[in-house]
Amino acid sequence: MKHATSNAPEASASRRLCPIICLLGLAGFAGDHACAQTSSPAVLVALQTVVVSGSRNEQFHDDLPVSMEVLNAAHLESGQMGDIRDIANGWANVSVKRAPSRFTVTGAGNSVGRDGNAGFNVRGQDGNRVLMLVDGVRLPRSYINGNNAFGRDTLSLELLKQVELVRGPSSVLYGSDALAGLVNFITQEPADFLRSSDGAARMSGGRLALSSSGDDHGITLAATLATSVDPTLQWLLTGTARRSAGLASMGTNDSANVDRTTANPQADRGASWLGKMVLRPDSSQKHVLTLEYVQKSSDLELLSTRAKAPLGAASVVDESAARNLRRERLAWHASYTQDATWFDRLQTVLSVQNSAAQENGNTLRKDAGLRVRETAYGERALQAGVQADKTLLLPGQWSQRITYGMDYARTDVTSWFGGFDPLPLPAYVPKKYFPDTRDSSTALYIQSEFSGARWSVTPGLRLEQFSLDVLTQAGYSPPAPTPGKSLAGSNVSPKLGVLYQMTPELRLFGNYASGFRAPSGAQINGFAENPTPSTFVTLLANPDLKPETSNSLEFGMRARFGASSLDLTLFSGNYYQLIVDKKPLGGAGVAGDPLLFQTVNIDNARIHGFEFKAVVPWGAIGGMVVSTPCFYGQTRGVDRSTGLPLNSIDPAKSGCGLKLERTEWELRLDATHYAAKSVADLESPYLPKPVSPPRIEQLTLPAVTTLNLHGQWRVRRGLRINLAIVNLNNQKYWRWSDVQGLAANSSVVDAYSQAGRHLNLSVVTDF
Repeated sequence: MKHATSNAPEASASRRLCPIICLLGLAGFAGDHACAQTSSPAVLVALQTVVVSGSRNEQFHDDLPVSMEVLNAAHLESGQMGDIRDIANGWANVSVKRAPSRFTVTGAGNSVGRDGNAGFNVRGQDGNRVLMLVDGVRLPRSYINGNNAFGRDTLSLELLKQVELVRGPSSVLYGSDALAGLVNFITQEPADFLRSSDGAARMSGGRLALSSSGDDHGITLAATLATSVDPTLQWLLTGTARRSAGLASMGTNDSANVDRTTANPQADRGASWLGKMVLRPDSSQKHVLTLEYVQKSSDLELLSTRAKAPLGAASVVDESAARNLRRERLAWHASYTQDATWFDRLQTVLSVQNSAAQENGNTLRKDAGLRVRETAYGERALQAGVQADKTLLLPGQWSQRITYGMDYARTDVTSWFGGFDPLPLPAYVPKKYFPDTRDSSTALYIQSEFSGARWSVTPGLRLEQFSLDVLTQAGYSPPAPTPGKSLAGSNVSPKLGVLYQMTPELRLFGNYASGFRAPSGAQINGFAENPTPSTFVTLLANPDLKPETSNSLEFGMRARFGASSLDLTLFSGNYYQLIVDKKPLGGAGVAGDPLLFQTVNIDNARIHGFEFKAVVPWGAIGGMVVSTPCFYGQTRGVDRSTGLPLNSIDPAKSGCGLKLERTEWELRLDATHYAAKSVADLESPYLPKPVSPPRIEQLTLPAVTTLNLHGQWRVRRGLRINLAIVNLNNQKYWRWSDVQGLAANSSVVDAYSQAGRHLNLSVVTDF
């Protein structure tokens, strides 16, 4: 089996990093006493973090019996995080796929890099199994069909004040698509800018930020202005603009043909706007009206698809593509506080969101024949909900907080594939790979938190009715031989969480949760045929698809001693009827016996592992506060019907850093270790091609450790300069999510490597 080559340290050396991280975390509690004995230039206290995603209410993270990660605006800024890939880098058992743009407009089905940041992988489950929200409103799903793909990139981090990730099934509170977890992006509010550094209220404020990223030569400008009109009304407006190029790698081949390993010429542009108006007519109610607009576009010259000499008449000599993504959201959130019989607090949400993705591609052949493809995907979503909370006092120092509500979501999904082919090819027939579909769900949920002096017990239940209704067969059948089918069903999702506060500093928790995900219209009715002289391929619809479900157990510990913190979580989950998109079923790829693919349910899978993170304070040394943040996570997965590993599982990832901080600056050096992906971690050493030998081996990956250096200089109050040197030791390495399914004998493996040493810089001023 061939490994991708790397100048990384040997695996034996990297394995020594994990025990060191664990020892540092355990040793940190001894170091906390030293911190208390020494005066320091900064407050050495781990402040409680307020989150909303764990229970759909504002609550301290440490009081929740779930595994979560949180990044606030300060972390996003100092960490130089430009997109969701950067967010996932410092979290155990979490990754984001981002392959280079090496897709083809026509020809063999190849969507590589077409979907940009494709979404989160949490504990080995990715795609639409991880629900992504913005202010509690669902973001568009990712979509892939053949060489057409649209990812989940319709988000601008410059609009955010906090990112919250919940690991494990979250369907009880959030429904379908939260099978493996959720990520909630929380946008800024006017109040975030209407406080001076000493905490005093002010009438206006804002922020200006200019940043650059070295891995894609990106430049981003962001500006925010917030104003308090009177004590009852505040508003905010944030605008951003971005320009960038193709994502860099450590490939060195600049040839304008299929051997190219450097990035294709690419011009990316983006703009986003966030407007918020917050109205508080009195102390008992709050209304937030949000208008969000995000637009991203790319122009690509696909040099990597040009044929090499000698050229035939149909050889590709030039190929280009233009992509445009757009999302618009109008939302009204309201909360009412009242000592009523049925609730203490009532929350409502009403949101309308339109999302559209368009890609146009042109292919020029040697004989001057021109092929054109026009691909579109769109979602029109309506989301409404009402939630009530009531707290009751019970005997014996116990209390009960009941949270109950109803959710309604409806999304109309449409797609279109048009274009034309040059003669003598048969006329291209514009079509839809699946019919226009309305995806709707109605759910009732209830959660009850019983809290005592030390114990907290939280049972919950969700009843959900879902349906996939075909709106029209136009453009789908014909040419599809059979009309698209509708689907309806229901699901019951229970959960139970328990938290025990052993001491004021130590908490233990356990959590059982179930999850589910209904199939999409594209998965049920997706149909395509490609009867070209070179390859005959058929994608079959599957109206018998069943929803995916899961059951997961977590056991964890949280310890907080001053500035020291330690979190450890063990998890195990069973997944049922997992959906595999476009599974090869056989066929020779010739007339009368085409290659057959179909989206199907597979048998059960089991996924288990752990996450560990800690912050170790070493006290004040030389006028600096010194600490060591670290994390380590590992996931294992197996198909229970075959006993073979799941390919989707990322290798173990760990990190350890050294942070130095003074009032006017901070400096942090992080080492991140990616474990190897070996043959033993794969379902098969070979790619899953439905053809006879010779089989093609899959690429595997060596272990590697990279270094990142981050610094922030607080020039004066309200002015900060952030600098990061990423991949400081200039390692050539790959991430499994990017190369899964790549052939070991591919001549362009380097094109999938991560960027070498590069610089990120930003200047931020508050006013």
